[in-house]
Amino acid sequence: MHYTRLGRTGLTVSRIALGMMTYGTPKWRPWVLEAGPSREVVRHAVELGINFFDTADMYSAGESEVLTGQFVREFCRREETVIATKAYYPVALDFKGGNSAAAKPDRRPNADGLSRKRLFHAVDDSLRRLGTDYIDLWQIHRLDHETPIEETMEALHDIVKSGKVRYIGASSMFAWQFAKAQQVARENGWTRFVSMQNHYNLVYREEEREMIPLCHDQGVGLIPWSPLARGFLAGNRKADDKAAGATSRAQTDDIAQKYYYADSDFAVVEALTQLAGERGLTNATLAYAWLLHKGIAGPIVGASKTWQLDQAVAALDVALSADEIARLEAPYRPHAVTGHV
Repeated sequence: MHYTRLGRTGLTVSRIALGMMTYGTPKWRPWVLEAGPSREVVRHAVELGINFFDTADMYSAGESEVLTGQFVREFCRREETVIATKAYYPVALDFKGGNSAAAKPDRRPNADGLSRKRLFHAVDDSLRRLGTDYIDLWQIHRLDHETPIEETMEALHDIVKSGKVRYIGASSMFAWQFAKAQQVARENGWTRFVSMQNHYNLVYREEEREMIPLCHDQGVGLIPWSPLARGFLAGNRKADDKAAGATSRAQTDDIAQKYYYADSDFAVVEALTQLAGERGLTNATLAYAWLLHKGIAGPIVGASKTWQLDQAVAALDVALSADEIARLEAPYRPHAVTGHV
């Protein structure tokens, strides 16, 4: 395993982070694994040297946090381990995600968002589910357009100073919104975000326009989500997946079918498959390797099988030439902004 500092902090994280959304309960999404089959995968991640585990309160309505805490206690030394989680969305089994096509439950007062009240409740609830007395990296899952950013940033600062959270991070939003939040914190002497978990992969590169240059300039660590485009880059997806997909996730992942599946996206996969064959690599390993050459701390990797982790870790030792990177990037065509709008 390779390790790095998260942005300009002293926090050491593995260059592969394990995304914990896959573990929880299939009552939330049909492809989610329960505790039994999850345990083998997480144990293998620890054996590979992964010390960075990313979850969220909304995943499986909190059950992902429960399993994350349980597995960290079973397999890890807490002082060496980085637990990251998030708050913003409601925590309910019938809430499938902000971009899911599934019907949304009725909103309940103060049950979502980034108000001071909501954040103070959310951090205590996450600590209870995780079974730990502090969170290493607490991230806002999205920006709350109904709460003044000053209220959110002050609340986050107070929670850090309370000792319940060590560092704060953010997830997908427009670059100007992230810059504004950082400036509000700077002007008031409050804690600033140290990381950005954004939507970035070979078939979605719009983040290269604004957010990634901003984070590089400001020393903010990048930990992109969906590095394989929700499995699309593995090379086994077809245009008719909704009706005849090879896996449960391919058939039921309406978010992937919304974000990707354009003709140009399949052209990117074709270029990826060709170069992977030439290099004797899997599509997944090569897609991760491309990301690791793009100035990120490490991708958030989802895995339901141990071999998927092996493919991710193998990317750490893959060197790509400028010509190879150009070949992978050439078929890309601009996309509408997705992930947070």
